[in-house]
Amino acid sequence: MKSISSSIKLGGAFIGLMAGVGFASGQEVLQFFISYGWPGLAGAVIASLLMSFLVMTLYMIGSRLKTDSHDEAINFICGPWLGKVMDWMITFFLFGSVVVMLAGAGSSAHQQAGVPQALGSAIAAVLTIIIVCLGIKRVITLLSLITPILAVMIVVIAIYSLSTMDKSFSELEKIIRTEPQATNNWFLSALLYVSYNVAATAAMLVVMGGTVKESAKAGIGGVIGGLGVGLLILVMSLALMAKADVINGVEIPTLHLSNQMSRWFGSVVLVLFQIKLLLTSIGLTFALAARLRSYGIPFFWGAALSVSTAYVASLLGFVKLVGIVYPAMGYMGSVLIVCIVFAWVRIWRQRED
Repeated sequence: MKSISSSIKLGGAFIGLMAGVGFASGQEVLQFFISYGWPGLAGAVIASLLMSFLVMTLYMIGSRLKTDSHDEAINFICGPWLGKVMDWMITFFLFGSVVVMLAGAGSSAHQQAGVPQALGSAIAAVLTIIIVCLGIKRVITLLSLITPILAVMIVVIAIYSLSTMDKSFSELEKIIRTEPQATNNWFLSALLYVSYNVAATAAMLVVMGGTVKESAKAGIGGVIGGLGVGLLILVMSLALMAKADVINGVEIPTLHLSNQMSRWFGSVVLVLFQIKLLLTSIGLTFALAARLRSYGIPFFWGAALSVSTAYVASLLGFVKLVGIVYPAMGYMGSVLIVCIVFAWVRIWRQRED
């Protein structure tokens, strides 16, 4: 029972981690999936299956190596020479994702409560630095605990959107296709979505996998997490499609839809959204600071320096950062995905031997 519990906790932690990086605001789902219309849903299914496989592999590698920093795992996946290049690339991915998290915190606070974006991002930055010192196991627990609440929130918004839509899906599809798109092709966009999310979370995933003794149980956690993320993306995609005429041009679609339901629900969603972004920022910063520690930088100062620099970069704006940082991470992260596939083949062959 304990081993099953550890798999579920890892799965929930990945969904929680992904929520901040990949879909909680709705802007990511909008740009990478549903802005392509119905083909975007097929892209979401493909992304879900591919992500399940990759997360499973990363969790298993972390468990086998019992690693507490991503450098050892990346060397195992990519080899010593390419591993060094990928190590720096992943460190950059971690930093870029923290930038987007802080920008999202500022943007959502401004949209809902009129708080200046710079102040909202600053509060999130300070809290990240303070809480990141709790330790990795507590971060995993916090990420997994928020997941059920997040899932309920998305389902409630979807039910509202589908039950109150006042245009046909054919009309709504034309409107949703006017939204910004990550690329000019829905299939490539789905692959990039997986690539940037795996690149952004790989360091944290191998560290989390290292907390589980049995690699098979860690792998099951990856499958649970990947399929769970895929299901939530599909539900959110339908919710956004049903209200394409309402969310047009909005920075945080999920927050806007929750306000359409009622102001108090919008305030509740704002709090949940802020917590989700904060927890994701904490998880990513933990992995980043752990890596910087190997270069002789004390953990706290590595976290403080990283988050402070990320805060300055976050002032560029949430939508702009999603449209620039994530696709760029996706293209660069494709190399990592290829290496993960080959690493899985090596693990499978070792099992047969």
